[in-house]
Amino acid sequence: MTNFAAQYSPDQFGHDTWWLVVAKAILIFAFLMLTPMVAVVAERKIMARMQMRVGPNRVGFHGSLQSIADGVKMALKEDIIPSGVDKPIYILAPIIAASAAIMAFAVIPFGPEVSVFGHRTMLQLTDLPVGVLYVLAITSIGVYGIVLAGWSSGSTYPLLGGLRSTAQVISYEIAMGLSFAAVFLDAGTMSTSAIVGAQEGRWYLFMLLPSFLIYITSMVGETNRAPFDLPEAEGELVGGFHTEYSSLKFAMFMLAEYMNMVTVSALATTLFLGGWHAPFPFNFWSGANSGWWPVLWFTLKVWVFLFVFIWLRGTLPRLRYDQFMNLGWKVLIPISLLWVMIVAIVRGLGAAQAGTWSIPLVVIGAVIGFAMLAGGWVALHRKPPRPEVEPTVPPTFDPMAGGFPVPPLPGQTPPRRSRDLVTQEAGDG
Repeated sequence: MTNFAAQYSPDQFGHDTWWLVVAKAILIFAFLMLTPMVAVVAERKIMARMQMRVGPNRVGFHGSLQSIADGVKMALKEDIIPSGVDKPIYILAPIIAASAAIMAFAVIPFGPEVSVFGHRTMLQLTDLPVGVLYVLAITSIGVYGIVLAGWSSGSTYPLLGGLRSTAQVISYEIAMGLSFAAVFLDAGTMSTSAIVGAQEGRWYLFMLLPSFLIYITSMVGETNRAPFDLPEAEGELVGGFHTEYSSLKFAMFMLAEYMNMVTVSALATTLFLGGWHAPFPFNFWSGANSGWWPVLWFTLKVWVFLFVFIWLRGTLPRLRYDQFMNLGWKVLIPISLLWVMIVAIVRGLGAAQAGTWSIPLVVIGAVIGFAMLAGGWVALHRKPPRPEVEPTVPPTFDPMAGGFPVPPLPGQTPPRRSRDLVTQEAGDG
């Protein structure tokens, strides 16, 4: 175990008094409820600005209370349950989707050790030796809510949306797990607090650039957000897996989507952006990483990723299903396997001389990362080849087909014999 892993060991958790545990759980739940409320308004305002529209501006100051109005509107709508549904699973599906998003935040570190009414405690509910794998497992359970919603609705379009969600989980969680493997190899631990500690002074965004690019692509696919929102493609599946849902059940699916966005953004912050460590230039201040300041740095980093989610939705069109599968199986997974092998080889060769492996790893990672960015740029701006169309010969025009001469339409030329016949008949007349 590295020094960082020993300093930020999961063994230091589990010693808080009961009221501290309850208080931290309530604060995490409040954070997960308030952030989606702000994100809904922010998304509508940012996308409106990108699309040269006004956006919500009626409810509250400049539309700041729009998400509350939306919640009240959905709560007051009639809750319709179709007659052909599997009712217990139909009701349980949105609960599974929302509960899993909340549970995943239990191992996310918000900050270092602080003092609360004389009690020293970590700004994290708990931690596990396999904390990252816990988050991956819980987010996988959350997808069952989408799958069961599509299956229990007893309708064709929700069923297709649930099947698409299953395919996304199989395709993109493999690449996501492989992107985690490189972080585990470098940090020497799977504990979230220890991984944050290992990034003190060197973020894995720069150390493991290919893993970061693969993860942010996979996290968009995992959350069913544009351009990967195929399970709810309204142009193809009406509304996808939640077509038959209304009122609060639909609201729970919407809440689960935004909570999952916050969860994967917090995990990206923890694994690649140094967690609660202060960004440049605030890291030169000696007190930036102590006290309650790290909570601010952590929240700002999470909102950077939330802005990227909104930016992608307002910029990119939805991928075709074959493009989506090709990206997951033929691009992300092979690059992930190659990158994990490179990290393992470089770490193995540099194990005898501690620290010497960092420079070649950064260089190789930068080359692969920029190659991935260049390939994505070319793919987005490449014009599809025009299909070769064989020249068609216009059909022969016969002016006497109906028994009497007819003048040709534009682009039609009568054959020479027909022209002479028409001319002769015109002369006889």
